[in-house]
Amino acid sequence: MAKAVIAVIAALALGGTGLAVQQGVFSGEKAAVAPAGSLAITIASANGKHRFVVERASTPVAQEKGLMYRTDLTPDGGMLFWPYPAAGGGPREANFWMKNTPTALDIIFIRADGTIARIAENTVPFSETPVASGEPVDAVLEIVGGRAAELGIVEGDRVSWERGGG
Repeated sequence: MAKAVIAVIAALALGGTGLAVQQGVFSGEKAAVAPAGSLAITIASANGKHRFVVERASTPVAQEKGLMYRTDLTPDGGMLFWPYPAAGGGPREANFWMKNTPTALDIIFIRADGTIARIAENTVPFSETPVASGEPVDAVLEIVGGRAAELGIVEGDRVSWERGGG
């Protein structure tokens, strides 16, 4: 417990953002109700709609920790960093890293209009190299590495979710 607290404090002090992913409950075209604390997301691409159930990181502390240390990643899960930045003042350019994240991720940077600005595919686990959005974004979605290519999700596709309470 103390090591985890020290790691979070160190990450906060360094200004890093941890990355990783969680559980999803969508199968095919059947939509499930998002469990408490989760959010249903749809990505509309040229080959159809892809649905995910993700955790939401909406506070500065949650966005700093992200999905660090997580190994319970599922194909239709993830984490949405929204609003980004959590402290307000956005949209702005995002810089993420993979410190303490054991699984490769696709990091999807989302503009304020809901379109995908950039996809950083298969980010390197445990890397401290910054992964930049390249332009101001309103949200960032992390999914299992390689999933965007597998589903045909590309830059310009539209990401939607219920934005109430944001």
